[in-house]
Amino acid sequence: MVLSLIPFLIPILLAAAGAVAFLRPEQALRAAPVAGLAAFALAALAALGFAVAGAPAGGARLDLVSAVMLPLVAGIGWVVLRFSATALRDEAEGPAFLGWIGLALAAVLTLVLAPTLWMLWGAWVALSLCVYKLFLTYPGRPMARAAARKYLLSAGLVTVLLGLASFGLGTGYGTTSIVAIQAAAETGIAPAGLGWSAVALILAAVVASALFPLSGWLTEAMEAPTPFSALLHAGIVNAGGVLCLIFADVLLLVPGALALLAMIGGASALIGALVMLTQPAIKTGLAWSTVSQMGFLMLQIGLALFPLALLHILAHALYKAHALLSAGTAVETVTTARSAGPVAVPEVKAVALAFSLALGIYVFGVFALGAADKAPQALALGAMLILGIAYLIAQGLAGAAPWALTGRLAAASALATVAYLAFQAGAETLAVGHLPLPPVPGALDWAVIVLAVTSFSLVAAAQTLLPNWSHHPKARALRVHLNQGLYVNALLDRALAPKPA
Repeated sequence: MVLSLIPFLIPILLAAAGAVAFLRPEQALRAAPVAGLAAFALAALAALGFAVAGAPAGGARLDLVSAVMLPLVAGIGWVVLRFSATALRDEAEGPAFLGWIGLALAAVLTLVLAPTLWMLWGAWVALSLCVYKLFLTYPGRPMARAAARKYLLSAGLVTVLLGLASFGLGTGYGTTSIVAIQAAAETGIAPAGLGWSAVALILAAVVASALFPLSGWLTEAMEAPTPFSALLHAGIVNAGGVLCLIFADVLLLVPGALALLAMIGGASALIGALVMLTQPAIKTGLAWSTVSQMGFLMLQIGLALFPLALLHILAHALYKAHALLSAGTAVETVTTARSAGPVAVPEVKAVALAFSLALGIYVFGVFALGAADKAPQALALGAMLILGIAYLIAQGLAGAAPWALTGRLAAASALATVAYLAFQAGAETLAVGHLPLPPVPGALDWAVIVLAVTSFSLVAAAQTLLPNWSHHPKARALRVHLNQGLYVNALLDRALAPKPA
């Protein structure tokens, strides 16, 4: 009984800390970090209770997804609150900033735990308001106002799409209980109108996760304080993926919707990765990295690899929170580091050999670890990820690279392959009985798989060979276009700019 009440206390505690920041600003710098630590402790206790005793009866919806997200969001939230209390202690905006951060964390956790469709929708609306206010922490900054306007457009679109999806699912299944809808979908019940409800849901997820081209608000979030950027990239932007995982059984009943999600996600992943390579500023590069990572997350969900998508959310959140909060230290390290010498540039033959070796390492690892019987979707995803290993190997095979470097990179590549397969197996084992397995791929699924693997292969090869043709006039022109994000932000700025009186 006591464990069933703990999940409710976590968002209440953070919302109370947010209220204190507004009502008693002088107490905000001390109260917010303490509330964050207490929320993290309760979240860890709730997750442990789920692991030991399963989901509690009644109350909050505690399942594998929420049990993973609770300590993740609360833990990052605690770090962000502590960082904020230190970084903004001398600024007039500090207490209000902490207040909105606390309320935003409460809204995220409510969304994660929501037992009904309309509580889920209400949590999103509350989260949207908090994020909008956080964008305007420094309202005098023109770029901050522009980013806030873009976010308001995206948040409003998600609100409408999620409302339509909630209405369709509630009407079709005759209940607003998310657990009841999950159970019905798991048995294969597909009411009339499920197709458009699923499409509305995945489009809401796509927009909420800032996939290209509606990613301007995310890439310009750096105008707000760094702790907000960290929370945005490490937690809030994952809302789209969490929505899809909550309704995974529903989405499996509409294969066309999943294929659409995979194609949108794959395109965003590739575009985000290319734009990231052209960004001179660390934080802007990290922002475009998030666009790419969220696209890859949606590709995983579109391929029905739900356990791997949950693992991706966990890994990306921890990595990106650390990367953004330590970005200042990284800049100092890079600027004071001494160059070890010229970078070895791989030739075409070296790149071809590197890709062959990377795939060979992957195939050997798959058979050596007994993973050959995995779903084709999972094997294809591994092949796409292993292309990053090919980039490492290519550096070691470049003509100017010493043999010691070649050996170290080959060993690191093999270790990374084994680690990926081990994490993949662990995620799938933990998700048994909680998240659905990928279905046997049909013709549409195979088409998406082939398209994704081919596209990622071509982009990876182009990235590896980039130093060989980066000085070509067309390559330099393409770099300019990519550096500007293909001008989507400029077009949105022009469309959303306030009209002169």
